[in-house]
Amino acid sequence: MTATTTNTKRGTLIVVVGPTGSGKTALAVTLARHYHAPILSTDSRQFYRGLPIGTAQPTAEELAAATHYFIADREVEDDFNCGKYEVEALALLERLFAKNDYVVAVGGSGLYIQALCDGMDDLPEADATLRESLRERLAAEGLGALVAELQRLDPDYAESVDTRNPARVMRALEVCLTTGRPYSAQRHGAKATRPFNIIKVGTDMPRDILYDRINRRVDIMVADGLVDEARAMYPKRHLNALQTVGYRELFDHFDGTITLDEAIELIKRNSRHYAKRQLTWFRRDTTIGWFAPERIEEIIAYIDSKIL
Repeated sequence: MTATTTNTKRGTLIVVVGPTGSGKTALAVTLARHYHAPILSTDSRQFYRGLPIGTAQPTAEELAAATHYFIADREVEDDFNCGKYEVEALALLERLFAKNDYVVAVGGSGLYIQALCDGMDDLPEADATLRESLRERLAAEGLGALVAELQRLDPDYAESVDTRNPARVMRALEVCLTTGRPYSAQRHGAKATRPFNIIKVGTDMPRDILYDRINRRVDIMVADGLVDEARAMYPKRHLNALQTVGYRELFDHFDGTITLDEAIELIKRNSRHYAKRQLTWFRRDTTIGWFAPERIEEIIAYIDSKIL
């Protein structure tokens, strides 16, 4: 007698990943309509209100095409991180899968996708003294000094992290200094078991085409009012939610250290660099099926072949 395997999991989470500017949002909406599924954002900046242009939140038409969650549903002052996202997203998925066979998750924030699909690693919290010491060093020595130390203690993570994000750099240093071990060596624990199936697809295209798309998208953002959006957030520039490409460069312009044209060129350059880091992160995940975003029929056939 041949044994049969019974799938006891409830529902399928279709996860769309890829670098910034690669067409993830449009693909996610198309898949959501095909599978009659709601959409859950895994973008660490689209959660916040007041940042629709700089974070490339879905357009009004895209929002109307499918029900979206974790889009502009909290203030930039709110303390939100991967751990909190994991808890909220899993609770939401439990409710959504009670009514839907499929849910689409989309975004380019690798840590948030990892939290959703695999769970967060059990990393130690730094004591208050160490955290305050790092903050003092940041103020006195600048972010470059902390990045240099991270490169010494954990060169692997320093290569992939956004080294202009002080929160990420300081958190990695906290773990390195608290445990005496590289942060990257402690971030790959056993994957958590999820009560739903997971299928991952990635948006892929030649690098020169991706970079051209990024450059053109920045120009469109500026034309759509990015400068005014950033100016409205300028008094809150110290918040973690605003330590991201598109706002940091314009904040420097408002400080008078660079011209507007220089800020725009830096946004393009830093967005391209960010896309490269995203690709480095996602390429390590061998469960992702990569496709050109316009190959809809192939993507749907791939997903259907993976559905249990």
